[in-house]
Order: sequence, then structure tokens, then C-alpha cells
Amino acid sequence: MASFDFKEKKYLVTGAGRGIGRAIAKALVAKGCKVYALNRSKEPLDTLVSEHPEIVPIVADVRDWEDIRRKLDGVDTLDGLINNAVTYPPRELPALQWDQANLQDSIDGNILGPINVLQIVAQKMVASERPGSIVNISSVASLQAIPGRLPYCMTKAALDMITKQFALELGPYNIRVNSINPTLVLTENIQSLIDSGIPVPDMYIPKTPMKRVAKMEEIVSPVLYLLSDMSSMVTGTLQVIDGGIMATFATKTSG
Repeated sequence: MASFDFKEKKYLVTGAGRGIGRAIAKALVAKGCKVYALNRSKEPLDTLVSEHPEIVPIVADVRDWEDIRRKLDGVDTLDGLINNAVTYPPRELPALQWDQANLQDSIDGNILGPINVLQIVAQKMVASERPGSIVNISSVASLQAIPGRLPYCMTKAALDMITKQFALELGPYNIRVNSINPTLVLTENIQSLIDSGIPVPDMYIPKTPMKRVAKMEEIVSPVLYLLSDMSSMVTGTLQVIDGGIMATFATKTSG
């Protein structure tokens, strides 16, 4: 029988200092897992470890290929990986105006970074004949263009193909790879923007049949499902969590 038992399993979560990554790390600890939490900033990891001393912190930036390889060299063979770290441009620009440096930064963070971490983790799993599951945190922005967000949209689209390519090549080793593609999620950062008067959800809610944005637990639970044996035949998929946006052309009639 398929199981939702995570006890004594080992996972690496990137971008674990805040938001979705932090919530995933805490959920896995609560399930009895050993969790390696990687984040580019030390302070959020310090607070995470103060809450959960059993978490193993790793301060590293996924954009630094060689440093990531050094930092992850001594990590155990894992049962899986959650590729959650993201590089998000701080501003919006028309597609005609993005320069090479800013595009490359997003490529390093959202394409090369996940590939690098995935290679490191999966190579150890294959060598040890360890089955498992890898989840890449993508976005509905991989499936639809958003004005001013060329670097984010194009790199998340690439991440979905990374999911499919690794699912194809790791399938024979019983290692599954899937994407989670959320809509806007009510993280601490998004709530802070809302509280400061920036109506971030206004771009999403009118197009969403469920008329709200996603809660963090609504992303964490599908991640746990994909990591578990309950999804043992699920690989190479894009799990869209969007309240119906992608299935809907319009939410109102013309009348």
C-alpha cells in the first residue's frame, strides 16, 4: 500500500529562509524528516534553526555554481529535493529593455541553479540506488506571459522543461521529478506589500474563479503529496495550483 509516512527520510530545501520554502522545511520536520535548509541569507536560517534545532542550515547562493558544489559535497544521500530558491527581478521593464546582466542573473538563479542542485542530489541518489522524489517550485508565469516580467516568465518556463527532461532520464532509477506551478501565494512578503498599500492580488483575483490568492499551506500539501509514495507513478508533470486561472478565458459574461 502507498504510504504518506516521511519518518527518517532526508530532504534538501533551497530558498528555505522565507515563504514557501520555509513552510515546506517546517512541514517536513513535523513529519519526522531530516531537513537540510539552504538559503543565500544567514539571518532567516538562524531564526528557522532557533525554531527547529534539528534542521541543518546551509548558507549558499544557488547562482554560485562552484560554491554550491562545495557546500553540498558532504550532504548525505537524500530521499529528495525541493528546488524552491528563486531570483526575482526587483522591477518591471518592457521586454525590449532588459539588458544582458539582468537576464543572466535570472538564468543563473532560476535555470542553472536548479540544474546544479538537482545534478548533485540526483547523482548521489543514483549511485546509492536510492529512489526518491524531486519537486521544482515553478509558477503559472511559466505558462502565461506577465507584462514587464520577461526574466521571470522565461526562466520558469525553462524550469518546467528541466522537470520533464530530468523526469525522463531519472525515471529508470525510480527517481520522480515534478513541478508545482502556483498562482500568487500569500507569503509574508506579499502580505507586507498589501499592508503597505500595494494591491498585488488585484492582478490575479478578477481572473480567478475562486476569487482569492493561494495560501501557503495550499502549496505545501501538494509538495508533500509529490514527495510521498502516494504519487509513486507521478513524474514529469506540472501541478498547477491557481484557483482556476489557467482553465478560464473569462470570469464574467458580457451581459
